[in-house]
Amino acid sequence: MVSVGTIIWLSSELMFFAALFASYFTIRAVSQGADGLWAQNTALLDVPFASVNTTVLVLSSVACQLGVFAAERGQVGRAGSLLQVGKWGLREWFILTYAMGSVFIAGQAIEYATLIQEDVTIQASAYGTMFYLTTGFHGLHVAGGLVAFLFVLGRTYIARKFTHEQAVSAIVVSYYWHFVDVVWIGLFATIYLVK
Repeated sequence: MVSVGTIIWLSSELMFFAALFASYFTIRAVSQGADGLWAQNTALLDVPFASVNTTVLVLSSVACQLGVFAAERGQVGRAGSLLQVGKWGLREWFILTYAMGSVFIAGQAIEYATLIQEDVTIQASAYGTMFYLTTGFHGLHVAGGLVAFLFVLGRTYIARKFTHEQAVSAIVVSYYWHFVDVVWIGLFATIYLVK
């Protein structure tokens, strides 16, 4: 039931992001004649930096899935030393995923600071409004995922025994994380690659 509920909820989130994409493309189309507004602002984006940040987020999804595989095996903690990555359990993979997600959020903050110095702000133009709305809402979703990872990790440390319900919680959090990653790939392509 939890998995089905999560999938239904993610469908509503998909509609939310679809509306953001539609708004982005609509405002972009309307603003095309405004003295090259979109071209001027997209030229300020640091595509190599954003590409590295995107790679970190995508690889966090791989780490998350490896944590799910460990949860499905019932392996909550590592079976060897910390350097034996092949023997990591749910905790190690989810901690790595959390760290990578935090790096992504920090990268977004750095990018925001840089763009604000270039006067790309919400108030400055339609481009700034759409850039910060789309990436900002995505960032909030990433932060929500990080909180969910802390919740799952906390439960594994508090519980005396790793249960099926905890494994389901890990799987459900992975659905959300993969969703957030796929949305970012779409946003990255739309904002950074499509000129």
